[in-house]
Amino acid sequence: MKAHELYAAVDPAIVTQILDWFRANDRNVYRSAVATLAGNRKLRPVFIEKKSMAEQYAWILKTLKLKACDTIGEHILQAYLMAGQQSLLAMFCDGMGIPHDGKGSVVGNLPKKLDSERLNATIDRLADVFEPKLLTLYLHCFNMQVDGGWPELSEKIESDPRLMLA
Repeated sequence: MKAHELYAAVDPAIVTQILDWFRANDRNVYRSAVATLAGNRKLRPVFIEKKSMAEQYAWILKTLKLKACDTIGEHILQAYLMAGQQSLLAMFCDGMGIPHDGKGSVVGNLPKKLDSERLNATIDRLADVFEPKLLTLYLHCFNMQVDGGWPELSEKIESDPRLMLA
C-alpha cells in the first residue's frame, strides 16, 4: 500500500492520535505538514489554521488520502513512528533479529527475506502490547521499505484478522 491508501483505510482515530502527538511534541512538523498540504491544494496555510482542531484534522486526513500528497503522507507516518513509537520499532527489530540503534532505526541493510515463524511470534508478542491498528499501520509502513514489500509480511497482514487498519 502507498501512504495515501493507508490514510484512506486507517481508522481516523489513529490519524488524530498522530496529529495530536505532533501538536504536543513537535509543532514544527505539524505546521510544516499543514503548510505543505495547503500548498499542494493551492491554499494558504492560514486558511487551514483558522479552522477548529477538529476541522483541521478532518481536512488534513481528507488531503492525505490524495495520491498527490503521498510523499508528505509517508513522511508524516515515518516521522511519527520514528519519534513517537520507538519502543514498537525496537521491539519489532529485536523480535526479527534486525540490528538497530536501540530506538528502532535499522543499522545496515534490511533483510532480503523475513523468517515466517519469527515474524508470527514477533507479531503475536507485539499484538499483546500495542494497539492492533497502530501495529498494523507500522507493519504496512515497514513493508513499504522494499519494493513490493516482503511476501511473508504481506501475507501475514492480509491473513491475520488482528491486523485490520479500520
